[in-house]
Amino acid sequence: MSKMRLAIVGAGPAGIYAADLLIKSELRDFEVSIDIFDLLPAPYGLVRYGVAPDHPRIKGIIRALYEVLDRGDIRFFGNVQYGKDITMADLKQHYNAVIFSTGAVKDADLNIPGIDLEGSFGAAEFVNWYDAHPDFPRNWPLNAKEVAVIGNGNVALDVARVLSKLPEQMLATDIPANVYEGLKVSPVTDVHVFGRRGPAQVKFSPLELREATHIEGVDCIVYDEDFQYDDASREAIDSNNQTRVMVNTLEALREEPQNTGAKRRLHLHFFSTPIEVVGVDGKVAALKIERTKLDGKGGVIATGEFREIPVQAVYRAVGYFGSELPEVPFDSKYGVIPNEGGRVAPGVYATGWIKRGPVGLIGHTKSDAIETIGKVVADKATWWQPTSPSEESVVELLESRGVDFVGWPGWLKIDAQEIALGEAAGRERIKLVEREDFLSVAKS
Repeated sequence: MSKMRLAIVGAGPAGIYAADLLIKSELRDFEVSIDIFDLLPAPYGLVRYGVAPDHPRIKGIIRALYEVLDRGDIRFFGNVQYGKDITMADLKQHYNAVIFSTGAVKDADLNIPGIDLEGSFGAAEFVNWYDAHPDFPRNWPLNAKEVAVIGNGNVALDVARVLSKLPEQMLATDIPANVYEGLKVSPVTDVHVFGRRGPAQVKFSPLELREATHIEGVDCIVYDEDFQYDDASREAIDSNNQTRVMVNTLEALREEPQNTGAKRRLHLHFFSTPIEVVGVDGKVAALKIERTKLDGKGGVIATGEFREIPVQAVYRAVGYFGSELPEVPFDSKYGVIPNEGGRVAPGVYATGWIKRGPVGLIGHTKSDAIETIGKVVADKATWWQPTSPSEESVVELLESRGVDFVGWPGWLKIDAQEIALGEAAGRERIKLVEREDFLSVAKS
């Protein structure tokens, strides 16, 4: 039986699922040897660095990904940068094909006046801070009493929840010490979340909404004027259980308002399109919105009614955007690698958000990977023919370039160290933050 050498660039769920699915595929008539490379010294991608630390269900996903990598039939190379430490020419020399699963980690743009004022941030940057991404600053300017979060997806709710939650409630998680200390001195009293459409059109998932609306010590406030439904809304409520649950959750807040007198409040605003971030002396002073109304088809139209809400910080959570990779086609409008069902060019494939854009939950990533793997198997005749396909040759290449890569044994040491740090503080885990610390532990 012939043998395939496959490289995967990106060790998040998309890349790990693709590797696992190819190994288990009944379609293939060849043996397979897979190496996964990641820019970071840690695996798991956005599951580790893109989800709020107080999401316990994510631990289950990490456990499943851990078990795939821990079997020993997939090699992990962390702290390896594609385009610098290993190039497309290298991949062609050592592998039959490559799958890019680099995801989307940048913030999508929101082109309104004032978006670049001091105190205006991308939500992804904030998420990278509170999730201890090694390539982001350790400090974050938490000096606003009133904050606006623009967006009606799960990231917007994550950001709003982390900003409004009492920091001591996060100590049961793997929140890093610098993040806890930063949140502890935050003077925040009010966090406002703004969505352009109505309660029946939100992009939250029911779990995220329930978590955001039941934070201990935080009153969640909704507004009567925002509860409008047209025929399309009612049809969505009747036909989609998820929509119905979310509308019922919001309606319950409307019927029984949370008025406990808590010192912190989370406000959910709908039918509000951001028009301008208003500044004073170069700093955020307010968010100007235009009220919208339903158009009868599930969309909204402008009403011409404008309001200004005083805030000192604005977070835009309007989506993620993919990053261009060296020697790989890129669609700069949509932030993806152009592809046909995952096929990019002979020997080159894509899966996950860099393939289809930052939409869908982690579960969608599996079906996405199945499609891409189907193309890989079908394209056997057009694979690259590597001149140096041995597994040892890749290790020799990285070592010859002085690349401090973290293999799976190194990651297991890091994992154990994080757990030990947590146990010493009476917590489940405390994340390592600095890249040097990862490398030091991995080599110990």
